[in-house]
Amino acid sequence: MKKMFCTLFIALILSGCEDVIEVEVPQTPPRLSIDGLVRLDASQATTTVQIRASLTSSFFDDVTPAELSRISIINPDYVTTSPLDSQALGLVEVAPGVYQGTKTTIFFTEGELQLAIEHEGQRYLALTRFVPSSPIVSLEQGDGTLFSGDETEVEVTFTDDADREDFYLVDLDFGDYLVTEDEFYNGQTFKFSYFYDDGVTPGREINISLLGVDESFYNYMNQLIVQAGGDQGPFQTPSATVRGNIINITEIDNINSFDNVENADNFALGYFAVCQTFTETIVIE
Repeated sequence: MKKMFCTLFIALILSGCEDVIEVEVPQTPPRLSIDGLVRLDASQATTTVQIRASLTSSFFDDVTPAELSRISIINPDYVTTSPLDSQALGLVEVAPGVYQGTKTTIFFTEGELQLAIEHEGQRYLALTRFVPSSPIVSLEQGDGTLFSGDETEVEVTFTDDADREDFYLVDLDFGDYLVTEDEFYNGQTFKFSYFYDDGVTPGREINISLLGVDESFYNYMNQLIVQAGGDQGPFQTPSATVRGNIINITEIDNINSFDNVENADNFALGYFAVCQTFTETIVIE
């Protein structure tokens, strides 16, 4: 959208047009947006969680940090280990719009997790469960190219778990993401190539992560990646609303039924997901 606007503006100047053209941009009330992607290393005894909250109000406005009244992660299935332990983890603001907390890793890997948020008198809730992933077997630099001939090929290899139906989110660094499912390679070793543009120079480190996701988050990320079109990362504010799993429960007396919701459009953007993550690094030669 921004690139198209700039092109139109330049064309009007070059044509010598003196008329002022006003383009109406859709204006929407500020909407809460939550980046609740938790990348979890299941081999660690404890896990530190960071949730980012922001407000977005229109297509061209800057995204601003959101000040939350309360934010916590609750696991009703978690078995506490001491009188001081709890089934809830309260997050504290460590930077504008950034909320953080630390808990034993088992708290996040077993049972249903609830993200509870209060903001400006509204209450929001998201439900999720931990999703396992598969380790990255290898990262190798290939010699293939695409269009310009200056791209850098990186080959990613991992072995899928035959006992699960797996969906994956691949973080390719630099704000680039892909999604893949194991429908055609269940239980097999799978290799794919990704091509970086000529901005990736020798000596550059690239961190690639493989995240386990459920089908709902897979579909959500697929929509965001399609919208981004390669020009921006999918965690930036999309040009059209993609609904995640964070619902406004202020007027809901039964979160399993939405028939009594008068304002169905009142929800937060973003997603809450807890994903096992494996990361490897390659240095470009």
